[in-house]
Amino acid sequence: MTGSFTSADRLPSCVDPARIFDEFPAPSYRGNQKEALADIRDAFAAGNDVVLVRAPTGSGKSLLARAIAGCARTAGEGGVEQLIDSFYTTPQVSQLDDVAEDSLLEDLNVIRGKNNYDCILPGETDTPVNQAPCARERQFDCQVKHRCPYFSDRAIASNRRIAAMTLAYFMQTAGSDVFGPRDVVVIDEAHGLGDWAEMYATIELGPDTVPVWDDTRPQQVDDLEDAAGYAQRLADVAERRVQELRQQEELTAEEVAERDRLNKLRQDLGWFVEDYRDPESVTTWVVDQPDGEGGSVTIKPLDPEKYLKHTVWDRGHRHALLSATILNKEAFCANVGLNPDNVALVEVGHTFPVENRPLYDVTQGKMTYEHRDETLPKIARIVVRAMQAHPDEKGLIHCHSYAIAEKLESLLVDFGVGPRLRSHESEDRDGQLTAWKRTDDPDVFLSVKMEEALDLEGDLCRWQVICKAPYPNTRDSRVAQRLEDGQWGWYYRTALRTVIQACGRVIRAPDDHGATYLADSSLLDLFERARVDMPDWFAEQVDRMAPPDLPTFDPSAALGGGSVGGGSDSDDGGSQSRSRSRSRSRSRRSSGTSPMADVWDTE
Repeated sequence: MTGSFTSADRLPSCVDPARIFDEFPAPSYRGNQKEALADIRDAFAAGNDVVLVRAPTGSGKSLLARAIAGCARTAGEGGVEQLIDSFYTTPQVSQLDDVAEDSLLEDLNVIRGKNNYDCILPGETDTPVNQAPCARERQFDCQVKHRCPYFSDRAIASNRRIAAMTLAYFMQTAGSDVFGPRDVVVIDEAHGLGDWAEMYATIELGPDTVPVWDDTRPQQVDDLEDAAGYAQRLADVAERRVQELRQQEELTAEEVAERDRLNKLRQDLGWFVEDYRDPESVTTWVVDQPDGEGGSVTIKPLDPEKYLKHTVWDRGHRHALLSATILNKEAFCANVGLNPDNVALVEVGHTFPVENRPLYDVTQGKMTYEHRDETLPKIARIVVRAMQAHPDEKGLIHCHSYAIAEKLESLLVDFGVGPRLRSHESEDRDGQLTAWKRTDDPDVFLSVKMEEALDLEGDLCRWQVICKAPYPNTRDSRVAQRLEDGQWGWYYRTALRTVIQACGRVIRAPDDHGATYLADSSLLDLFERARVDMPDWFAEQVDRMAPPDLPTFDPSAALGGGSVGGGSDSDDGGSQSRSRSRSRSRSRRSSGTSPMADVWDTE
């Protein structure tokens, strides 16, 4: 599918795109769904390998995804050499949770990583499957494996028409016999596919990630050749330690975790060394060792085309990628290793009235590091005035970083509006978010990195503030390398994509409404620079943007009639688990990690 790969190289696929309407799971269409299905059908029927579906918030992307997945060839429709069935995958754990709970999507058979399932053996019922006796004891013969929740879900998903999983699990199972290639692959929330792939392929080498670190501390790593040499030496040490563990009859839970981490490490290091030594590889690698000799090393890929080919593109005959923010077809294709000649873009119109999703210009100056101390107190005053304007409505503040969140909260507390505030740390973000969503009080939540995968329909939230233009961190070596290569279009598109995602958090249906206040003047510059890549429906919002009529600053009027409980009264005890009607698994992710941290243990 990369380079000069064309649809002529493929076996016939997507046997009957016309049945996309029959496969639509809802009893009726809403908005532009019917028109979108027709456009998707026509795009596949024209022979495209990949169809990008740019569908805004509230367009029912999951329902469209289900209809596309249903077009895959079934077992009775082709020869034994032809692929059948489909995958549904998404980078976001919360999106998979929503799929698992949606009765219209009940035939999407969800499988998660082992650490999301509990062992059912006596005395092990609080043990995750990745630490159960079958993982600890050599040649352990489990008498109840057929009832094991993980292996049961895996068997069901592997034998049904549509297997649903996170993108991390999907990538990690590339090459497995259990989840081999299928006819159709559908990727929901696919806008960051290249970024996710880069993150998955990044290798962090340090005391927290390398179990044999004390015996393998690196010397000075000045360049990629040094990194490749160190990676090979580390892989050899990891191999010897794994062999030692395999000789033991029984392992402790800690030794199981060590073995699994070492196996993953060996796989990652082998991939890097092989790709780096390959003269035909298109991957650009960068390496960081900020603390010098003996310090941690990070090896990062840019545009990991080869990685995506193996983990995504070779997994299906046809692919559908859905998102509200695939902003530029050619740039997206270049980033993920696709030939744009074999890719179609389907545009789904927005059905939410523009007047229900207003943007307000409350810019107070730049929020770059050198201007932040001057600008942030002004933004704090604007937040107070917004609280006054919404005395009985919940609000969300996109703080961009914990440093900004901490300083902003301190300023707001000094203004006397602390009783209406909630916030979170990296360790308790899920619990605090859940508590805030459950309260009926008009509390204001100071959030970090919640621009995506957050559904705040109706009274869950009526207004929000974006404190800072979310440009990629230029201190990241991958970002610096891209800018050195002149990829400024990528830089602005990445920030715009995050802003558009953030704006969609507070309005989720045609009859919903929510206001977004823009506080960083750099956002206005971003809109100018990235105008060519804006979807028409978002450009319409930008064109209508104006200063709001906010009350005069009066902190006492900002307390409203709501909560004085703050953010510490989590009414769910901080629990991260959720019961499910159609799955015996649960998303057991650490709130301090990325949303896909729960899915690496797959086999």
